[in-house]
Amino acid sequence: MYVKKGIVMTDQKKAVLEPHPPLPPFTRETAKQKVRLAEDGWNTRDPEKVALSYTPDSRWRNRAEFANGRQEIVAFLKRKWAKELDYRLIKELWAFDGNRIAVRFAYESHDDSGNWFRSYGNENWEFEDNGLMRLRYACINDLPIKETERKYHWPLGRRPDDHPGLSDLGL
Repeated sequence: MYVKKGIVMTDQKKAVLEPHPPLPPFTRETAKQKVRLAEDGWNTRDPEKVALSYTPDSRWRNRAEFANGRQEIVAFLKRKWAKELDYRLIKELWAFDGNRIAVRFAYESHDDSGNWFRSYGNENWEFEDNGLMRLRYACINDLPIKETERKYHWPLGRRPDDHPGLSDLGL
């Protein structure tokens, strides 16, 4: 807890008030930065950290599942990463306008039986003025792959800067 402008606040409230640059309206460069920051966050596989990039009342559609607010987002991500093991993600900017960004992505993971998948998808994002995402709509399809067909081989965590992106990999 701390005091800001005479108001006692928790760390979660601090995260809501402080800007999360880059901020809208986005340019091509700032939209690319926002996409890479989102990719980096998801590659941590830390649900609480990832949820701080979304407004407290953020709304999601992920496949056929809906999440409303950070608590539901955290619960969703915990379930996701308990099933999608060795998760590695690449996101790429598709389009942007004002406070909206469209992204395409692909991630690789395996289940607890060792079956590998490459999951392809598109996301539409909408941001508040402070840079927090308030809406996220994701459509995703899973392709079973052999372990030998994997293309993402970096150590778990952030994708190295010199690792190819989706277009470079032909995905």
